[in-house]
Amino acid sequence: MANTLLLEESEGFATIKINDPENGNRVSDEMAAELTNLINEAQSNNQFILFKSVGSAFCMGRAVMGEKKGALPEALEMRNKFDVVFDLYESFRNSQIPIIGIVQGEAHGFGAALAALTDITICSENAKFSLPETSHNIMPTMAMSALMGRVGRKALLHMTYTCDVIDAQLALNFGLITQVVPHIELSQTEQDVIRKIKRIPLSAIKAVKEFSTEAEELSTKSAKAYARNLHATINSSESLRN
Repeated sequence: MANTLLLEESEGFATIKINDPENGNRVSDEMAAELTNLINEAQSNNQFILFKSVGSAFCMGRAVMGEKKGALPEALEMRNKFDVVFDLYESFRNSQIPIIGIVQGEAHGFGAALAALTDITICSENAKFSLPETSHNIMPTMAMSALMGRVGRKALLHMTYTCDVIDAQLALNFGLITQVVPHIELSQTEQDVIRKIKRIPLSAIKAVKEFSTEAEELSTKSAKAYARNLHATINSSESLRN
């Protein structure tokens, strides 16, 4: 596990990498559990998390995709087994600090879900995305839950029903990612984003993430009240007055 997932911390931010390029950076259930732990750990003393992978592919999916199915477990046991994935999704959504995704290549199924879950997702023009679950006779609702709130309903159903591989530009149009850059500029764009976020006080970084996570499910009236409270609280803190 220490080799397939890497955590590096320096200069106020953490970098988490999937490091299994020979296997397309596919993520096993054990890796998913450890990735959840790494995200939770990295929040304690960093301004943000940079999430990326080693090699040409970002993440080709879960390690179990395409495996021959044996006897099915009892329904409750199966539901509990999948909690490791839903727990990981929640760690992305509930992180107190932003997670910046860098997608250099293919991201399919679980990989597309992880790309969508990052707060800012910067992609190479070489990136490609798909939700291939139904082509493997697998219910796609797990991956769909990750994309909900990130992409529109029609885009989500298109990806789910057709299993089409979409390019970075269409993924941008769908709202799945934030930015597409030429492949040779990906590293420089990453450094630019790091520099820009590092200048923001931690209290403001956390407040923005908190509001973006919590307010989207509130009524307009409640979101306004929440915004007023956070605005007054954070703008009067010493960290923004220095």
